[in-house]
Amino acid sequence: MALLGMQSYALIETMELTRYQNNFPTTLVKPCCLPQMRTNLGSFSKQRSQMGCSLSREALSPLEFEEDASMPTSDSFGGEEFSHVMKFKFSDFKISDRVSIGLGGRGDEAVFEAIIKDSDSPLHNTKVVLRRLTSSQAQRRGKRAIQVLKKLARRKLMYHSYSMQVHGYVCSQTMEDEGSFTLVHGCHGGFSLRHWLRQTDWLPTLEATLALDEESVRRVGDDTVGGPAVSRQLRVIRIVMRDLLIGVNYLHSHGLAHTELRLENVHISPVDRHIKVGILGNAADFFEDGPNSAADRQQMMIAFDMRCLGFIMVKMILSELMDPGIFTKFKAFLNKGNAPSCLREFLLGTLNRNSSHGNVGLQMLDRNWGAGWHLLSLLLATKPVDRIRCLDALRHPFLCGPRWRVNPSMDVIRWSLGSTAIRITEEYIYGHQQRIRLAHFLELMEMLSPYTKAKNWLRLLPGKWRLVYSTGRHIGLTIREPPTRVLIGDVHLTITQPSKPKPPFSFTSDVNFRVLVGKDWPHNKIGIDGKLVVNSTFRLSSGKRLYMKDENENLPAIATNAQESAIKTLSGKKWRKALHERELPSTLPVVKLVSGDIDVALVLNEPLNKDIEAAQSVVNEVRMQIPPEMFDLSKLVCGTYIDSRMMVLRSVNGSAVLFTRACSIDC
Repeated sequence: MALLGMQSYALIETMELTRYQNNFPTTLVKPCCLPQMRTNLGSFSKQRSQMGCSLSREALSPLEFEEDASMPTSDSFGGEEFSHVMKFKFSDFKISDRVSIGLGGRGDEAVFEAIIKDSDSPLHNTKVVLRRLTSSQAQRRGKRAIQVLKKLARRKLMYHSYSMQVHGYVCSQTMEDEGSFTLVHGCHGGFSLRHWLRQTDWLPTLEATLALDEESVRRVGDDTVGGPAVSRQLRVIRIVMRDLLIGVNYLHSHGLAHTELRLENVHISPVDRHIKVGILGNAADFFEDGPNSAADRQQMMIAFDMRCLGFIMVKMILSELMDPGIFTKFKAFLNKGNAPSCLREFLLGTLNRNSSHGNVGLQMLDRNWGAGWHLLSLLLATKPVDRIRCLDALRHPFLCGPRWRVNPSMDVIRWSLGSTAIRITEEYIYGHQQRIRLAHFLELMEMLSPYTKAKNWLRLLPGKWRLVYSTGRHIGLTIREPPTRVLIGDVHLTITQPSKPKPPFSFTSDVNFRVLVGKDWPHNKIGIDGKLVVNSTFRLSSGKRLYMKDENENLPAIATNAQESAIKTLSGKKWRKALHERELPSTLPVVKLVSGDIDVALVLNEPLNKDIEAAQSVVNEVRMQIPPEMFDLSKLVCGTYIDSRMMVLRSVNGSAVLFTRACSIDC
């Protein structure tokens, strides 16, 4: 909203302009000192432009800060509907000479801070907010907020703790004015959560506002007060998110959905140190359309609120998403039907990063084996039925500190294994111990695979997958001195399914590389780009994988050690309790891959494309650096693990190839 111009009556001497960009005002509104006897303030025009709304002399309608003789009584306006709140007169308030930037309303609202000066009122000397609602739609929102308060009145303590308190209203109906309605609600500081996050020193200031004493620290289970930036920020985000979830769950348990959960509507009270979920002017009733459609409506409305909480959480963690351009890409990624479980892959590309190193927000989401990404994927799930509820989110490991004992679900365990494997490939140099550890994690993932039947793979297999790791071969340059130096880029496996019933899948392996030229190649990676493309067809069928010692003779040593280590781990007490199995089976179901014809194509830019011997040398070097399964797809014989974000395929020699679902960053 942008205030393009402002004029007033003679009683107001000066007023500074305020320009809003993306709902964030850059200056304060400073009305002049108001006369003690009587003051007129102009109301906002109902006409809105592209930039916001403007205020002109012709559109002004006086707002009398004294009781109007023609103002109806409480019996003639609202009746018992508003009997649970107070009706005020404008003479009951002393208008503040400064309006906070965190209380900016919409184009059909005028917001002022005030102090109740009526000595007979129980709220004497209490700071409140007067929100004058000019349009009929805005007035409906204000009246709806009062109606919601009546529904929640039986648990006022919870309402006052987690929502802005509505004290009452001021209304007038005259011949000149068709009717105005002013909502009187609590003032919980000058900043919304968006304004908090915009401050350069928001973290220490917010810690001081929340008064993180020993009890508050114990409440979130983290005793690292004043520790590293990641621990400090994660502690504050846990407190804010838990308060939000408790407040929203309070609404859901009373048959209401907030429907307007965003940073601008969330405030932090320095008095009781609780998060306020804003005025409930747009709260929706689950049972509005009758009991027949109540279940579907309830599920949709709760899912909508949870999605909004996911947006709030990711903006608090990743400050880059406060940029409207990047957040638009983020929403476009979700709106196009991409799985939220692939958000990490997408955001790393969007933020132009190869790993989470150096980014506090990404490190927070990666902590505790990627628990933050898991919670985010549940909050932003594509299908409403798959979104997590408030009570389950409060028990999620990401929002529970290290002192809390949380029994993770099997879904969280699988997620943790996959996230840890990805982190190892990003951060570690592939020494012998790291390779054994990675193979160990892959074995555990395969034994806990959630989708073991071919019909599940038919749904999850199509798409573009990025090669992450192979237990059979180290990807990339080594310490040897090759005749042709080739730098391997992204290696993708694209799987498509024709529209015919039970068709063969089309597998396409794309290997992007660069042939380095010149003697300064260690420091300057310029060269000639090339691409190796391998096409083949596959049919799926059911199969089994045997776990017999006498059949491990032909497997690589690393794979054999990892398999024995995985079986030993799953036989332990901790994993036995999670698996609910008395002893491990000797066979595991897999998806068998039956390959068809193979087509190999090489694309090289000039001048290598005219030199056959040089091109052959490049092909040999590429084959040396990539897993043999990517050059000869017929070596892929079975699939052992798949979900919405990761896939593990096994080759004929027993080595495992790990893929993660690739996401386009041009959403």
